[in-house]
Amino acid sequence: MGYLSVFLVLAALLVSELMLAATPAVVSAQTGAQEKAASLRAQLGEVEAKQAELQTRLQNLEEKLKPENIESALAGVGSTRPEDLREQRRRQLEIERNGVRAQLDLLATSHSRLETAIATADADAYRQSAAPAKGPSVDASSTTEASAQVATPQRRPRRARKKRVKRSVHHSQPY
Repeated sequence: MGYLSVFLVLAALLVSELMLAATPAVVSAQTGAQEKAASLRAQLGEVEAKQAELQTRLQNLEEKLKPENIESALAGVGSTRPEDLREQRRRQLEIERNGVRAQLDLLATSHSRLETAIATADADAYRQSAAPAKGPSVDASSTTEASAQVATPQRRPRRARKKRVKRSVHHSQPY
């Protein structure tokens, strides 16, 4: 009976040591996912700041494109063809406006991708925090069985269909 109690105490200590050794790996994986989400949130903040800046710039360009503002901007410039100068200024402003719009479109795409990535990183962090702690006590056979169940089955390549050959029917006709 004495050996049995000593064995149980040693087994309990061994199991507790294994669990403590596994805990930092789980915590580091969890903090890694949380750090990734935080990094993505920082990037999202930068994208939103850039979007706000470009929106302001676009509003300024829209204001400058008004005919009366183009005319007043060129009021001090003397020319024999002021209409050509106004047209040239309008084209420059339109080109700049189109560039700003293109940048805003790219930032909108980036914004949506970052939001999706943040949601994924948050979900990963949640899954890691909710998952039971895995220690080194898990044997290799149970790991391979679990991965075999999760793995998607491979598809077989499709067979090529044989083409049907129409055979002509020869009827013997009397002469």
